[in-house]
Amino acid sequence: MKSSIGMLLHGSTPPNKLGTLSKQVEDAGFGSLWLSEDYFYLGGISSAAIALERTNKIDIGIGVISAVVRHPAVTAMEIATLANAYPGRLFPGFGHGLPVWTKQMGLYPKSPLSALREVVETVRGLLAGETISKTDGLFHFDNVALTQPPADPVSILTGVIGPKSLELSGEIADGTIMSVMAGPEYLKYVKKHVAIGAARSSRHTESHMIPAFVIFNVDSDGASARAAARAGVAFYLWAIGPSALTEVYGFNDRLSEMIDSGGLEAVTKNMPDEWLDIFAISGTPADCVSQIKPFLDAGASSVILAPYPVDEGEKMISMTASSILNKI
Repeated sequence: MKSSIGMLLHGSTPPNKLGTLSKQVEDAGFGSLWLSEDYFYLGGISSAAIALERTNKIDIGIGVISAVVRHPAVTAMEIATLANAYPGRLFPGFGHGLPVWTKQMGLYPKSPLSALREVVETVRGLLAGETISKTDGLFHFDNVALTQPPADPVSILTGVIGPKSLELSGEIADGTIMSVMAGPEYLKYVKKHVAIGAARSSRHTESHMIPAFVIFNVDSDGASARAAARAGVAFYLWAIGPSALTEVYGFNDRLSEMIDSGGLEAVTKNMPDEWLDIFAISGTPADCVSQIKPFLDAGASSVILAPYPVDEGEKMISMTASSILNKI
């Protein structure tokens, strides 16, 4: 049985370390490895290819590719190539993409929801061996079909946050990837909205995967670990801003005040310890073991540890393997 604990390698990971770290994650006993595609750091598909080549059986997820940065036919071709070479191990995720990045490329669609639906549905169709012709959406298809579609179905996930997007994910996707700021209460909110969408298409919510990324720092010095994780939580709260992730806790007004009063510095300084307890897994190994359970109990199908800061990831992989995985 695969572990319900996975590991994320951030987009700022040096490319020449991806292979070694991927093998370390598999050898340590994690159930899955996730690669991010944060523009303009590492490519998600090429990173997954490196990870798949250097490992033997661990699941490799991409969390997430912006729906609008590649034509879906090209994305489907890339996924099919990897899925044929490494059957059953690739789990690609699609999202809207952060506007700050997609707007840099002039790729922000009028309807992000429509774009995501179109991409998921056309990629799924091409992977299933369909021939697609359509001109009424964001992308043009003229008799497009893959020469080598994968023999086995590929699970397609989305990485979304808001209620309408979560309902769309429940309707069309095989799973929903959770942002690093997805606390246990938000996970309950996710399950409710995914179920609404699933009912539209008769999908089974029991099989809908919900891998939850969580800011993570473990150290024998618990206070040091919490301080490092606090910096990560503050950064993401500032970068994402008030959203459904924090609205479920009633934090949006207070977060807005912090950001308006002094940006990241104010959030880091004034963020209550309670927020760290909600959004991160940090402290000694024993602390981390107790903090993982609430995420699983709230509905996460797996907890994906996101080391922060990134340069401490290698050390944390080893400590997690020796002191945490066997306790979950």
